[in-house]
Amino acid sequence: MQKHINHIVNYIEQLTSIPSPSGYTDLIMNYCENILNVKGVQASFTNKGALIATVEGEDNKNHRMLTAHLDALGAMVKEITPDGKLKMSMVGGFAWNSIEGEYCKIHTMNEGDLTGTILLENPSVHVNREVRKCERTDQNIVVRLDEVVHSREDVEKLGIQVGDFVSFDPRYQMTESGYVKSRHLDDKASAAIMLHMIETIVEESIKLPYTTHFYFSNNEEIGFGANASIPEQTVEYLAIDMGALGKGQASTEHHVSICAKDSSGPYHLGLKNSLVKLSVENGVDYKVDIYPYYGSDASAAIRAGYDIKHGLVGPGIDASHSMERTHTDSLWNTYQLLMAYLKSPLV
Repeated sequence: MQKHINHIVNYIEQLTSIPSPSGYTDLIMNYCENILNVKGVQASFTNKGALIATVEGEDNKNHRMLTAHLDALGAMVKEITPDGKLKMSMVGGFAWNSIEGEYCKIHTMNEGDLTGTILLENPSVHVNREVRKCERTDQNIVVRLDEVVHSREDVEKLGIQVGDFVSFDPRYQMTESGYVKSRHLDDKASAAIMLHMIETIVEESIKLPYTTHFYFSNNEEIGFGANASIPEQTVEYLAIDMGALGKGQASTEHHVSICAKDSSGPYHLGLKNSLVKLSVENGVDYKVDIYPYYGSDASAAIRAGYDIKHGLVGPGIDASHSMERTHTDSLWNTYQLLMAYLKSPLV
């Protein structure tokens, strides 16, 4: 058990350290491709830049697909202000106050990465009496660059331009009590689990009953991640994504969360019931939940018109799209359920 957890946590640390806002994912995709190549797993890129690894099973007519997304929340430079600050446009959906005070990187086209801090415009409480009261919006949240700049022209000389990506410092930490804290656990925790699943299948020479595709998607946060390039033989499609925690939710940081319904509607009943049954049979701690303001790669595939049975499971993640946290209990329970699922019959 501990060996598996150690591998998953190590992958989480590596993945969260690689900037990957939606639209800027080549680095993290190449990292995962290299891992798969070392393991001897067949993998290829889609035209959109997603990565699909395939493990052949005993039945090559009926396929399964599992997906986790490697793209994360971020921003793009929207405007350079006259005094040398940067205004941003969101990439993905988050609250501006959730990134206030965060360190960040600006990824320029030709001049490499530059650093800065995301702050309220005029942020000093000793100067601005309205700091505590004002609403945080794209009009008053700015990047303060760690460079000597006093004007728009100074910033442009650094190579920064409108359309450059901005990534947020993940601030990864692992506590002695088993909590993993970091930005972008949505969905790099799930991607780490999926990488270790592939690793286990290869190293233990596990023969899967069905050919299985592991799809690392790169546009989930903007709504159209793994909704294309799905092999036509695919019968079941299981998204691995965070269980959303909060008031009124059943999920916790210690269980695997099985989604019954999100904002797109109910997930496939037979597949959901099969996942619950597998959890009970394998001693996996689970919770069934409904996510009211949520969509997944699986629901995106359904909207795209694919004739598949779709499901959604994942580790419980606290404070989604903010300073996220989960526990190794949840990572382990998610891994156990997914490995049991891969060995089970089709629904």
